[in-house]
Amino acid sequence: MIALAGVDGCKAGWVAAVRLPGRAATVEVFRRFEELVGALPGDAVIAVDMPIGLPDYTRKGGRGPEMAVRPLLGARQSSVFSIPSRAAVYAETDAFTSLDAWYEAHRRASVVARATSDPPRAISIQAFGIFSKIRELDTLLRARPDLGGRIRESHPEVAFWRLNGKCAMSSPKKVKGRVHPPGMEERRALLARCGLDRSVLDRPSPRGAGDDDVLDAFAMLLVAERVAEGRAVPFPAPPLVDGHAIPIAIWV
Repeated sequence: MIALAGVDGCKAGWVAAVRLPGRAATVEVFRRFEELVGALPGDAVIAVDMPIGLPDYTRKGGRGPEMAVRPLLGARQSSVFSIPSRAAVYAETDAFTSLDAWYEAHRRASVVARATSDPPRAISIQAFGIFSKIRELDTLLRARPDLGGRIRESHPEVAFWRLNGKCAMSSPKKVKGRVHPPGMEERRALLARCGLDRSVLDRPSPRGAGDDDVLDAFAMLLVAERVAEGRAVPFPAPPLVDGHAIPIAIWV
């Protein structure tokens, strides 16, 4: 038995559902991903809801993993963002001082994305919103190649699809940006059926993390368990590899 962690990005940084050997799962928020890694044993397996591996050029639909998993999700496939090239992700790295500056940066990064995609494609607002976290994780993995075998990219809705007998969830987690109670309950019930303690799933979320972020982290925890047991599978199979030898795949 080894330590496992399922991780999702959140407003305060990263929210992790952690299960240490012989202990019940706990939830904790970390400001930086490196802090999360440092808080875990050296052999911990981590599954994270964040793109890992950035191509130099993309086709319609984003990277290979996004194209591979969307057909599985039916009405939930809009939750899979198209991630552009490495150059586009790193095009705008300064902090934004205003909403106008944020939109201007999005437009400039979209110019780079169009130049490195076929057909030329801009960046969705949703994808642009997670670029800083993609860069944070990418920078860590390039600096610490020893972590590559222990940190795997996953995606909550694909994880729920796998846990639900390869059937997509019937209700969304959010509707018009607000948490959707029926969708949240559907996922809590599924996580409980898969062995997680319902009382833990029902606890209030820690400060800085939304209820949906926490449920996604628990889904990632079960993916980490599958990775540790050798049962997880990649999309696509075999994984692609970027220019820094980082694998590109969604694991579930």
